[in-house]
Amino acid sequence: MGSSAEEYVAFEEKVKRSVYIDNLSPQVTDAVLKTALGQFGTVESVQFIPNSVEPKNIPQCALVVMQTEKQAKAIIFEMNNFPFMMSGMPRPVRALAAEVQMFADRPRKPGRKITCQWLDPGDRNFDVAQKLKEVTQRHAREASYLLQLQLEEEEKLAAGQSEMLKTNYKKCEMLESLFSDGSHGRLAYRYNLKVTDD
Repeated sequence: MGSSAEEYVAFEEKVKRSVYIDNLSPQVTDAVLKTALGQFGTVESVQFIPNSVEPKNIPQCALVVMQTEKQAKAIIFEMNNFPFMMSGMPRPVRALAAEVQMFADRPRKPGRKITCQWLDPGDRNFDVAQKLKEVTQRHAREASYLLQLQLEEEEKLAAGQSEMLKTNYKKCEMLESLFSDGSHGRLAYRYNLKVTDD
């Protein structure tokens, strides 16, 4: 077995231990991901997959390499059967088994040859290639529209959560001021209630 074949076998083993994590909040960092997935086992590496097509605030995706294949399968099972959120965002994270094509640094498969050629308009495959191009562009437009709807929905939800948090904070401040200036004792006496400082 040559070194390139051995390298590819080691890479395939790494793929089996890897998980593709999708729908991550833009606030999720390498450290957050390692901490969240650390409950399933040892996280060996995290690699965020860049998206240069869509705006910056879109959901992110990452490839996470775990120590064992069993740990990777546990993450996939857990995230597919229960809502799993990170960074407090109202966006459940999704997990899939990683595939060879997802790795930018994948080694060349032994014996594989890739050939490319330009198609002339008279070529019989030209129409097929043109239709594939049109379908791909339409899919990209649809995905972009759905993503925009998702972001708008998340912004509304985040605004509602922020408002609720402010309201709860004001309530806590009011209660704290009642206890700090002794008003709670006077109110308890007025309404004939027993209040302890516990």
